[in-house]
Amino acid sequence: MELLDLLQQAMPTLFRGVGYTLVFAVASMLGGLLLGFPLAIARILPSRLARWPASTYVSLMRGTPLLVQIFVIYYGLPSIGISFSPLTAGVLALSLNAGAYLSESLRGAILGVHTGQWAASYSIGLNYWQTLRYIVIPQAIRIAVPSMSNTLISLIKDTSLVSVITVTELMLATKEIIAVTFRPLPLYLAAAAIYWCLSLCFERLQSRLESKLGQAHKSN
Repeated sequence: MELLDLLQQAMPTLFRGVGYTLVFAVASMLGGLLLGFPLAIARILPSRLARWPASTYVSLMRGTPLLVQIFVIYYGLPSIGISFSPLTAGVLALSLNAGAYLSESLRGAILGVHTGQWAASYSIGLNYWQTLRYIVIPQAIRIAVPSMSNTLISLIKDTSLVSVITVTELMLATKEIIAVTFRPLPLYLAAAAIYWCLSLCFERLQSRLESKLGQAHKSN
């Protein structure tokens, strides 16, 4: 009964943290997609001038810890006159990081579209950009759905890192309750269970989206 009372008291605070976690994850996913699309396209262009900056960015973001990136944006940039609120800094850091991974997912999906699709498009008079927009990218998105969904699930867990810049998402909310109750084990387990439930929900959405896209592809 004592454990149930503890969880009952903690749940309102934990659910507020869940709200921030979802806001961070969804906003960062959208930001990552806005960045990932041009990065993916830049990396498949013939021009080295386009490929090199994009490749360098992806390598940098994938090769450094997300926690360091958060520190650089929130604590480092103010030293050169650029400051962000904790919420903005958290979303920005997660978006910049996710964009690198999403660009790789999209690039692989675009390259995975059969070369015959390009040839067929050119044969009916479409140019490179028209082929990319109307023929290749719609197919590539269907191919990339599983890996993009994995990135979203990873973002849900990665939001725990923004607790270091005083954003009250799920992990920091859990720590605040622990500081009052001195019961770390059940509260951390409750937080883990919530993260798991969120991941399961998005896995279910991923399955449904894959199924719908698969049916649409077959009907075409």
